[in-house]
This record gives sequence, structure tokens and C-alpha cells, in this order.
Amino acid sequence: MSLSNSPVPAAASEGPSVKGPVRVDARTKNLTKRLAPGDIAVINHEDLDQVSAYALVACKPAAVINAAASISGAYPNLGPKILVDAGVPLIDRAGEALLTQVTEGATGRVTGSQLFVDDAMVAEGTKLDLALIEAAMEEARGNISEQIEAFSRNTMQYVREERDLLLDGIPLPPIRTDLEGRYVLVVVRGYHYKEDLQTLRPFIREARPVLIGVDGGADALLELGYRPDIIVGDMDSVGDAALKSGAEIIVHAYRDGRAPGMERVTALGVQDAIVLPAIGTSEDVAMLLADGKGAELIVAVGTHATLIEFLDKGRQGMASTFLTRLRVGSKLVDAKGVSLLYRSRISSGALTWLVLAGMLAVLAALAATPGGRTAMGVLAVRWDDLLAWIGGLFG
Repeated sequence: MSLSNSPVPAAASEGPSVKGPVRVDARTKNLTKRLAPGDIAVINHEDLDQVSAYALVACKPAAVINAAASISGAYPNLGPKILVDAGVPLIDRAGEALLTQVTEGATGRVTGSQLFVDDAMVAEGTKLDLALIEAAMEEARGNISEQIEAFSRNTMQYVREERDLLLDGIPLPPIRTDLEGRYVLVVVRGYHYKEDLQTLRPFIREARPVLIGVDGGADALLELGYRPDIIVGDMDSVGDAALKSGAEIIVHAYRDGRAPGMERVTALGVQDAIVLPAIGTSEDVAMLLADGKGAELIVAVGTHATLIEFLDKGRQGMASTFLTRLRVGSKLVDAKGVSLLYRSRISSGALTWLVLAGMLAVLAALAATPGGRTAMGVLAVRWDDLLAWIGGLFG
């Protein structure tokens, strides 16, 4: 069953309505920065991915209107199911004209599969439910073999074009953060990044790794109370607070040196930002930076590893990621592996304080009873006798 050919259900205009201010943005990750609970989100996001869906759910919108196909059938993406499971109404294929027809902040009303502004219907699509989503997902699963073939073909083509990355690496500028011989934690705002960061708290506390946030990964670190040491990326999805946190800023630029993100960094008054031209993704650049600057171990959080994850990012190949992992080699460890193998150890200092606290508790208990006070008096006399005997030895 293809959603592209699905008629709008007959009861599409029935059912409860939701109202709220309309927020419009063709880029979902930009919209979620200003989306508030109760807003109606208008997006243009074909094949809605998991990370974007979770970001939308976290904003608690009244409804999401997608101008594009939430499931095109190219591959089984899970974003729409995440929204519907969370109870967020999702209207699909409302048409790209909607992006220019609706004014930001206007009061909208969603009834069934229709969006109204000022009592005038401005868009109509298909309201997705679990049955429609599962039917579309089943069809998409049948296309996955074609995606694997195309993905593999594109990857090998790019490997031939980008093989210098494996042979020579990328030219690295001097940086002020010392990575030599240290553990490095690279955080990308990808799948399960919050859960992985939570499980790594003992590792972060005891190993004190250098914290590198890749674009929105820097915000993820701040959310959990950690200040990033370095921020790497094109700066299109990182918050102002992270950029002004004092972290060392490395702007990922195109190979020809163009760095659109530098304009934003400069506008915020951030000093000493570094431009790093390189092929590949920003997460690849972060790993190559850590490796090239002598990191002993690189722990990755939220990075992309599976076919579905790459397709969710709209990438048709993984050459740079493949070559980066070959170059970094055994230094690279996934966060899940670290969280499973790492065990928090009690330091000697903490153990000493624990013993002292136990002794004080015993003494307090003895002092609170008549028998205990008598025993403590006897011990005090014996202690005085011991001190007198030792004094006599040296008298």
C-alpha cells in the first residue's frame, strides 16, 4: 500500500479538533528550536527520521502537518510511528504550497486531516494512524534490497574518489586543547544519545575524557551538565549557549575553504574559531581530529553505523565514514560497549571516608546506651595504660 495513492479517509474531517499557534519551517531541526507545547508544527520532511521525530515529541506539539511524504516507501523509517505512538496527530502529504500559505504565529485548527486558519481550510492531507503506517512500512521493507544495492554502489564510487582520506588523512590546524594520550568522547545528536550519555556518567566522572560535541551534540552535553571542550561542525544545529560556553570552536568547511557556519560564529562574538576544510561529515572530522591529535581512545555517542541510520540522514553512501573508521581503527569504541564493560570503582579516598563514617556510627551507638558507655570507659582506661607503657619504654 502506497501512501502516495491513499485517498483521504471519509471521516477525515471528523473527530476532535486541536488549536494552537502555527510554526512553519522546511527544516525540522530548525523548527524544534522554537516549537512550544501546544503549537501546530508545519514541516516539509520526506521520510521523517527517528531523531527528528523524538525532537518533535519532546516539544509536545498539538499536531504535526507534513507537506511531504512522511513515508515515501524508499525504506522503512520509524519517525511517523514514533509521533503517532506518542499521541501526536500527524497529517501527511499536505502539499508544499502550505509552507508559503500559512503565516508564522497564526492561530490554526486541525480537524481530522484538515488544517484551518481563520476558519478557512488551507491544507488537507492524510491523517496517519498505526494501520496506515504499518501498511506503508511493509511496502517499504520490500524495497530495502534496492536501497542496499544503490547504497553499496555509491559507497564504492565515493571510496575511489576519496581514498586520499585513508592514505593521508586531513590537514589538521593547531588547537589549544591537548588530546595527546587522553580519552576523547565524541557526541553526536543521533540515535539514543541521551540514554548512552546517562550510562556513561561513571566513565565521564572517573576518566575525565575530552568532550567533543558535534553540532547539536554540544547541546546534548550541556543538557546533562557537561561543558564541551571542543565543538566541531558546520554550526547549523548547535545552540547559542553552547557556542558561547567557552568551548574551542572548529568550523567544518567545504574542501574549497567556504565555511557558511563561520558567519554565525562571528556574529555571536566568539573569538579564535578555527576553520577546518575537509571531506566527509562533521562526525568524521571530529574522529579524525581526535585521532590525529594523539587521543588514546575515542568513545562515540550517537554516531551513525547502520543502513537505516544513514538513510535517515539522507545520505546515499557512507564512503567517508567507512574510510574514517578504517583510519581510526581500534581507537574507536561505541558508547554501548563502554557502558557494558566499564564498572565504576570506589576510590581509596571514598573507601577511607566510608570506614571512618562506620566507626563514628558505632561509637555514637555505644555512647547512647549505659552498657556502651561502660565499655567505652573501660576502653579509655586501657588506652591510657597503653600510652603509659609506651612512654615508659622511652623514659
